[in-house]
Amino acid sequence: MNAMSDHAAVHPRARPLWEQARDIWWASNETPDLGPVYSYHQQMERESHLDRFLLFLEREFHRIPRNPSEQQACQERIFSGFGHFAQEALDWEERQVEAFRSKRFMDVGVHFARQARGFDSEISAQDIFQAQRNVWTMNGLQAFFGQPVRLTPSVFAYSMLYPCSDNLLDDPVLSLQDKREFNRRFRQKLEGDAVLPSDGRETSIFQLVDTIESEFPRTIFPLVWEGLLTIHRAQEESIQLQRPRVSPYEVDVLGISFAKGGASVLADGYLVAKDVSPEQAQFLYGLGCYMQLADDLQDVIDDRKAGILTVFSQTATRWPLDGITNRLLTFSARVTQGVIYFPQPDALPFQELLIGSLRLLVISAVGAAGRLYSREYLKDLERHSPFRFAALHERKRRLARLLPRALKMLEAFASPAGA
Repeated sequence: MNAMSDHAAVHPRARPLWEQARDIWWASNETPDLGPVYSYHQQMERESHLDRFLLFLEREFHRIPRNPSEQQACQERIFSGFGHFAQEALDWEERQVEAFRSKRFMDVGVHFARQARGFDSEISAQDIFQAQRNVWTMNGLQAFFGQPVRLTPSVFAYSMLYPCSDNLLDDPVLSLQDKREFNRRFRQKLEGDAVLPSDGRETSIFQLVDTIESEFPRTIFPLVWEGLLTIHRAQEESIQLQRPRVSPYEVDVLGISFAKGGASVLADGYLVAKDVSPEQAQFLYGLGCYMQLADDLQDVIDDRKAGILTVFSQTATRWPLDGITNRLLTFSARVTQGVIYFPQPDALPFQELLIGSLRLLVISAVGAAGRLYSREYLKDLERHSPFRFAALHERKRRLARLLPRALKMLEAFASPAGA
């Protein structure tokens, strides 16, 4: 057993989940199912739908809504446009679009943006957007567990916790010693100790922890707090990944990545459902491991330049990423077999969307990091993408230019006037 199995980043109660996820990873060595094949004509057709959707967004983002009725109308237009695009370009079925609409994910997003701005009047739209990713992950899990999709106090607090703490740790004005002291106090707070915040930013972070505890008292829901502490330990441990030119025999990159990603989504699950079965816990943990590695693949070029260790950046220094990407896709297929442990009938459309989107997430990341793959692998994988890789790269640049306008729109939705 690797030394990481005894490491502090893996909580003793989470260790079986961590070990099983690693076992699944090392057993994922067969050829993956890459999904449907698209002809050149089909890709061109889907790219035209993508172009029309981007043009629609460009026009929509020029008209910032000024009051609640305009905001509601804007939401409806954007969702209607997205639904049409998803059906025509991404092969969503109408029932999947309607399931997404019926759960009112966009309403939750707007509610979160307004509540975030109320909690911190200086929070940036970029930070709100970052935190919303976790809100929507938890909303998806609410659908999996057959619950209403809504913004609970804990969904809000947990989704805000790490943008707030990350911003503090990323502050160039703070010394390394100050950051270590914050981490120590933050850990004590998560452990339930009576610790006082040192400044206003820590006060806000501790308030978020208190909000979670008001809904999940630690004496009644110890697994929630074990999950939060595991994330904190794994984040502290992940500092080791910021060491250039380190041998894979010095740092267990895969183990640290699994500990961090698995604990994060498992904590999502406990905060949504309060209790989960062992089978559901294994699915959530494995999903978190996959999402962490998928994020690492998306960032592989930047991580490689910065000397940040991930299984992809470390591999890319010596070998093409073909084999390890196949393993990731097979790992995903094995992990998502666990959706059978969420038998709620109305969860089925979201389970189907999850499985398809996880595969496309990796395929698009491969296209963006094309020079790190063999030509044959790229050519084969591109046949399973709704869009040609070169075309997708160009549209991503258009999306990047749209981002400032999208953030302005988010600012409008988050403003007190829209409440």
